[in-house]
Amino acid sequence: MKIIRNMVSNNRFLLVILFVGIANFLSAQVQADDILGKWITEGGKAIVQMFKTSDGKYAGKIVWLKEPYDENGKPKTDIHNPNPDLRQRPILNLVFLGGFEFSKNEWINGIIYDAESGNTYKAKISMTDKNTLNLRGYVGSPVFGRTTVWKRKMEK
Repeated sequence: MKIIRNMVSNNRFLLVILFVGIANFLSAQVQADDILGKWITEGGKAIVQMFKTSDGKYAGKIVWLKEPYDENGKPKTDIHNPNPDLRQRPILNLVFLGGFEFSKNEWINGIIYDAESGNTYKAKISMTDKNTLNLRGYVGSPVFGRTTVWKRKMEK
């Protein structure tokens, strides 16, 4: 009788563990719009607003800069852009991420423009949790790239 009680007790325990595991797995699933909102870049130099474009893709623009002015006290501009016509555009409100499509818990097929170098890279985004974003910029394959981690800006 004691063996039967132990078996029933162990099965209940296993069912509870299984239920908790399934609940955690389901809650960890990322939804396409989870990326929306404001994000603090690694190092805190900028805040980026992620938004959905009219074609259903995802993009990001700089909405705050820790140092918004150049050495002359003027708003920073895109001075390293390879296109001379774009070198006077302001960095603040610059859309520098674009074309991201949600697929299988990540955002793929995107691009990132690096205003500090004037280079554009392929990019993809994943989230470790609802408040942590991993942005990977790369050339060719994601294997040849660099990941930066952003934290969600909590609204007060």
